Amino acid sequence: MTTTIHPAPPFDVELGAALAALGEMLPSTLTPEMIGPMRDGGFLAPPIADLIADRPIRHEERTVPGPAGAPDIVISLFTRTDHVAGGPGIYHTHGGGMVIGDRFTGADEFLSWVLEFDAVVASVEYRLAPENPDPAPVDDSYAGLVWFAEHAEELGVDPARIVIGGASAGGGLAAGVALKARDLGTPALAGQLLIYPMLDDRNETVSSHQVDGFGVWDRGSNDTGWNALLGERRRTADVSIYAAPARATDLTRLPPAFIDVATAEVFRDEDVAYATKIWEQGGVAELHVWPGGFHGFDAMAPQAALSMEARAARVAWLHRVLGA
Repeated sequence: MTTTIHPAPPFDVELGAALAALGEMLPSTLTPEMIGPMRDGGFLAPPIADLIADRPIRHEERTVPGPAGAPDIVISLFTRTDHVAGGPGIYHTHGGGMVIGDRFTGADEFLSWVLEFDAVVASVEYRLAPENPDPAPVDDSYAGLVWFAEHAEELGVDPARIVIGGASAGGGLAAGVALKARDLGTPALAGQLLIYPMLDDRNETVSSHQVDGFGVWDRGSNDTGWNALLGERRRTADVSIYAAPARATDLTRLPPAFIDVATAEVFRDEDVAYATKIWEQGGVAELHVWPGGFHGFDAMAPQAALSMEARAARVAWLHRVLGA
């Protein structure tokens, strides 16, 4: 029996116009051959010096121990220049489909959290696939979180008010690291901020078929990312829940989750399912499904009305979970 796949929901008018304006700058499908040029082009992040030039934000780099037997990792720390010790900490895992991006990807949004909450934001430079397949990205991200939590007071962070968060692949890593922290018993997290997270390697949902050959990060791009991360293990029983959190059957004892996703993107159904499973098992999750959005809409069209609403919802959740 086959499932009928209907066309994807339409784009929001304002966002659709923004996507059309991006034109050929933003290919719908990322192929393996495009990974190198995309990395070299620095498409996903403007220079960090430009982003903080007119903001009262201090940037510091730390080299910290990586996973056992692996190289050290670099973490960028961002604080307000008038930072008062004892505030919240936000640990950031960047997006890029597990294959592109760096710790400054997504900085425009997380720098706003530094200012809004007087938070210390730590953004980790994890190793990328395919050169460093699973478990390298999630293990690096977990090692960085452990360091951040262990040095919280030194960094001016209340260790009881640490949230992990990220977008796209970074959202998937944040979910995986939250599962790993739960299973290993440390560190304790106040929340997990999962922005249109990449959770399921199987690519079998209705939405994963609907968004194919158009939009941003389509079905083919998803295949590229997951193949790079998992190789021949993809879609088998050998895939870890930390790499693909949608595989987890036990979502109990997790920190409160914020999950958002758009209607016209591959990740819609797996993200809704993840929130639903958390609720079914008695957990706490806040879910937003943004009508007419494409993947990454708020980053690519931040002035659109829907983008501003989405970002405001994340800030409101952070206020509640951090008690700020």
